[in-house]
Amino acid sequence: MERMTALPKHVENSLAPQIARQGSLPSTEIVYEPPTSYFFLKRCIDFSFSLLGIIALLPLFLIVALCIKLDDGGPVLHFREIIGMQGRRFYALKFRTMIPNADEYLAKNPELLRKFQRNMKLAGDPRITRIGRFLRKTSIDELPQLVNVFLGQMSLVGPRIIHPSELPRFSEYARKRLSVKPGITGLWQISGRQHISYDERVLLDMRYIDNRSLLSDSLILLKTLKVFVIHTGA
Repeated sequence: MERMTALPKHVENSLAPQIARQGSLPSTEIVYEPPTSYFFLKRCIDFSFSLLGIIALLPLFLIVALCIKLDDGGPVLHFREIIGMQGRRFYALKFRTMIPNADEYLAKNPELLRKFQRNMKLAGDPRITRIGRFLRKTSIDELPQLVNVFLGQMSLVGPRIIHPSELPRFSEYARKRLSVKPGITGLWQISGRQHISYDERVLLDMRYIDNRSLLSDSLILLKTLKVFVIHTGA
């Protein structure tokens, strides 16, 4: 019988609305393993769409790179260390949206650091640059991760990327989280992002893993595209 393990009480309380709607917390075990054809087709889609995306978006990439350079003269790309499938570590590419010394700035402001560590996000983050605010609002900053998808380190759709230091926050869900590739987009990205807690993000990652299919991936991609069009005014 499938083993159901409860989250710590404070986590369970924060997830009460989702639990009420969906019946129970997700299992710490993988409850559904898609057929081999799913993984083959998913990789074909990832490879094809990422290659086409890189080629089609190259002019946009050059424009964004120029804007970042003109804004403060710092590096164009930010290399974020990620823990991926089966615990493999790699660097996810993002357009830099923060000041060059963002980590040092946070370390010198203990109150901001405390708030950041609570949810791995900061409302009105003072480290974000002028061009960075636009890039984040439109999610253009994440488009260089198409290279990570092309290389097979990520997927177009999957759980959100996490730094290795975040894995302990998944507690008993950690092994399940590492059973799939992280994605550029996923349930978190189309579910309010800044407006949900870290514990709710963990739940969304688990829900995705338990309900993987080409249909659900397609629906998430379509919703992501819709949000992108709205935010960019395209």
